[in-house]
Amino acid sequence: MKRIIISWGLLLLCNLMWALQFTCIKLVQDQVGPYFTVWAPMTMAVLLLLPFILRERNDQKRSVSDLLVFVRLGLLGAFPAQVLMTWGTQYSTATNAAVLTLSLPVISTLFAFLMLKEKMNPVRWVSFAVAIIGVVLCTFGDIRQADFTAGYTVGNLLIFLAIVGNAYYNTGCKAIASRYSEIEMVFYTYVVMIIFLTPLVLFYEPEVFGRIGVFTVQTWTGLALLTLFHNFLSMVLFFKALKTLDAMQVALSNYMITFMGLPIAAIWLGEALSGYAIAGGMLVLAGTLIVTIVDYRMSNHTAIIKN
Repeated sequence: MKRIIISWGLLLLCNLMWALQFTCIKLVQDQVGPYFTVWAPMTMAVLLLLPFILRERNDQKRSVSDLLVFVRLGLLGAFPAQVLMTWGTQYSTATNAAVLTLSLPVISTLFAFLMLKEKMNPVRWVSFAVAIIGVVLCTFGDIRQADFTAGYTVGNLLIFLAIVGNAYYNTGCKAIASRYSEIEMVFYTYVVMIIFLTPLVLFYEPEVFGRIGVFTVQTWTGLALLTLFHNFLSMVLFFKALKTLDAMQVALSNYMITFMGLPIAAIWLGEALSGYAIAGGMLVLAGTLIVTIVDYRMSNHTAIIKN
């Protein structure tokens, strides 16, 4: 039980860091294009991860054929999740992106059912419903203000495709979590991403390198947060939690991204938290506790009976 609680604590931190993403994209978009926004923080994250990989290499040798799985996960999962989300948010609004992110747990659950053959038991359905109600309350004001008109159609479509890629990547990583450490999964995915992103940056956004010297504090802040939290620490903690929890449990936790995005906006942008947000946050927390404690006890009880 202690391990489960620790894993959910790590997921809580991950969702908090991921909630920064939309704000960070908006912080850098005036001076940095979508490809560089993904490429630069990811490259820095790889450099931060390299010492850990070199240390682990002595414990287990990896062949090229062993690592080909990350090509698939990178191209079909991480690439759209990162690039299309950045691109789409720049074309659309942060509000639209937050609202569309509500579909991530549902899509992740579908991939977990198709790829991992996981099932939705009654407790998970209850936590799912409680979390949905909470998120609706959290985003009540944003949903009323969201602009889904034709002017944002392309951006919204890109965001949705990014969410599909994110769900595919998370589920695919769960399938190989027993064979690779969390550091390896992050590192090798990012290496694949950098290989495919570098030509795009050089072809579409070569002028950005000449502007690095005039980046504002706002731009550097956004890039630093994307590097340290979104691309580095959050992913390491996420894969560590993924080794313990089911993909569906992880998917349900993604509702916390929207809830946590509200206090970030309140602190960073001066927006006030409404009564809906507070009430919704309590329900999201309740849904998380249900799937953490009750589902764990039921699963553990079933395993004891079978044995």
